[in-house]
Amino acid sequence: MTIRFDDRVAIVTGAGAGLGRAHAILLASRGAKVVVNDLQGPGDGPSNAEKVAEEIRAAGGEAIANHDSVAEEASAARIVQSAIDRFGRIDIVVNNAGILRDKTFAKMELSDFELVLKVHLMGTVYVTKAAWPYLLEQKYGRVILTSSASGLGNAYGQSNYGAAKSAMVGLMISLKNEGQNSNVLVNTICPFAATQMTAGLLSGRLTEISKPELVSPAVAWLASQDCTVTGEIIGAGAGHYGRIRIVKSEGVVLDPEGTVTVEQFASRIDDIFDMSSAEHYTGTMDSRTRAKLGL
Repeated sequence: MTIRFDDRVAIVTGAGAGLGRAHAILLASRGAKVVVNDLQGPGDGPSNAEKVAEEIRAAGGEAIANHDSVAEEASAARIVQSAIDRFGRIDIVVNNAGILRDKTFAKMELSDFELVLKVHLMGTVYVTKAAWPYLLEQKYGRVILTSSASGLGNAYGQSNYGAAKSAMVGLMISLKNEGQNSNVLVNTICPFAATQMTAGLLSGRLTEISKPELVSPAVAWLASQDCTVTGEIIGAGAGHYGRIRIVKSEGVVLDPEGTVTVEQFASRIDDIFDMSSAEHYTGTMDSRTRAKLGL
């Protein structure tokens, strides 16, 4: 089985370097026409986005550079419009653009909190919103969101980044429900890679094996026609790939017809926290809970 993207058009945001560059080059190498989006850097000469687009063209692919910001609605819409104007359609949206403004919550300015949410969360919303009508109308689309272990696992000094990255999961869950009947699939990548954003955080062999190119195969599969899943989170890094899920313990039922005291809750805390029979979280009133309640 060979996965190809012939006649497909992809947007990759934040594709001037790092993960986005690796995603764009892989998609293009498999036949996709790519809009390489990244901000215009300071100084003269070609931008990073233009360099990546030229690299793709030099290898025989098709690509254009785009320098619009994802963080403003009108600007993000121009990214999608550039795909329509140049290639006549849009099939794949890889939301990768991001920034860091790391500080402990006590020292962080709210302006830095808002800026990170604006780029990561609202940037994803703006670009995806602009592409959404095209995807629904043609009854085909693949949308990839980018989360992080900083939002789903463990972080320090990244309350802004973690909040934005965990929000991707809630956005994905709603969008996958709205898009699946139109074959518009929405999934999330949780990458680990040595990039400019992680400079100084990794060392030794971990840096050597955590190449951005090792995340891109998972992104490309999620972006492909071969992908039939939606609402999934894939962890990828250093050649490791895994499925990430939010789970809920079996829990306990205290008397819903009477009065539940704090002390009763406290007396069952070990059972409430017992994850030995945890299942994928689909809602607080899932089938097991309803069965316990006799519903």
